[in-house]
Amino acid sequence: MIRTIFLFLVFFIGTQVHAQLIPPARPDGFAYPPGHRVDQDTILIEAFYDPVCPYSRDSWPPLKQALKQYGSRVSLLLHLLPLPYHDNAYVTSRALHIVNTFNASATFGLLEGFFKHQAMFYGAQTQLLTRPEVVKRIVNLGTATLGNSYHHLLKSGFNDTKSERSTRVSFKYSASRGVYGTPTFYVNGFKLADADSPSDFGGWKKIIDSLVLPHKVER
Repeated sequence: MIRTIFLFLVFFIGTQVHAQLIPPARPDGFAYPPGHRVDQDTILIEAFYDPVCPYSRDSWPPLKQALKQYGSRVSLLLHLLPLPYHDNAYVTSRALHIVNTFNASATFGLLEGFFKHQAMFYGAQTQLLTRPEVVKRIVNLGTATLGNSYHHLLKSGFNDTKSERSTRVSFKYSASRGVYGTPTFYVNGFKLADADSPSDFGGWKKIIDSLVLPHKVER
């Protein structure tokens, strides 16, 4: 039932995106590592994540290991899909956009902070909290994770409509790509089927080697 409702939302929002024909000021997504230059020989992985999704959390370490292993041959573009059935997915995604605006290098540090402390934002942990109280918890976690200088940035960022707009763009972008669950992966523009999505470093190595090694032979 939940999946059916979400698929309807994806279809509805996706059609609205195409109807509006108003692209964002910059492409959606967070590049990893920040500042990494992509050329035509770089394998591009796109990951669609939810900061409070346990499956996103579990898929990050092996993906990060693969990115480190292959260096400049592989690049990651991370998109956020705050799922409506995950408590606080939207507000945590918004916090990542806030941080990214000021320091792209800190974005993944905060993402890992959310992954490490996901239990703080599940069901019973926040069901009696007001939205401002949840935001305060996020600001405190961001400060503890990134440093005191981020306290004011995060706090003021939630009063800035830019972060809200960016978070909406991320959701709409994911919907326009037909993504309805997290994590979802694309490699060089092609979606990996659920059965083919890697769950460990070996899975990523198998996929990346199949793309890197033939390219080496051609040279």
